[in-house]
Amino acid sequence: MIQIGPIDRLMRAALISDEEFVTTLNDLLKSDLRISVRELSEKSGIAQSSLYKIMHGKRSPNLSTLREIVRALRLEYHVGDEAFIGLIAARSVLECVEERMTDVEGQRIRVREYPVHTMEDAIVAAVRAEREGASAIVCAPIVSSVIEQIVRVPVATIIPKESVQAAIELAAKKAWI
Repeated sequence: MIQIGPIDRLMRAALISDEEFVTTLNDLLKSDLRISVRELSEKSGIAQSSLYKIMHGKRSPNLSTLREIVRALRLEYHVGDEAFIGLIAARSVLECVEERMTDVEGQRIRVREYPVHTMEDAIVAAVRAEREGASAIVCAPIVSSVIEQIVRVPVATIIPKESVQAAIELAAKKAWI
């Protein structure tokens, strides 16, 4: 499965229909970026009421509104020279991440999430993260050795000690109950 970037997905959706645009924008805001319409309004300079009208199908975005939305989303996805770490994981793991910014030795580092469903998706996401400027990548152990061979940035492996033990106990309970 070939993954296209979120901005490209939004632009494709805008060319299909207003409904497709709204669905895609809503998905990007809620699932990928986890920001509200109010936050998008602040970042884009578009009135919150205008965004709500667009999101509820009461108004079609004009070209200048579309440009401002795309500009704001580009800033969210591509933070320029700001360092970021690409976190590649299943949606359930990403939902457990509480902070999208972290301090490491006095440096502020953004965590950019790349939700995946398969190992192939994870490999594609790693290449995409590197192309987008990731300083490093964090991923599951099942794909980390492959990703390390493909990308030129450091790769760290998620090793969830507590959740592994909890999963073993749950499996044991299910097996004997």
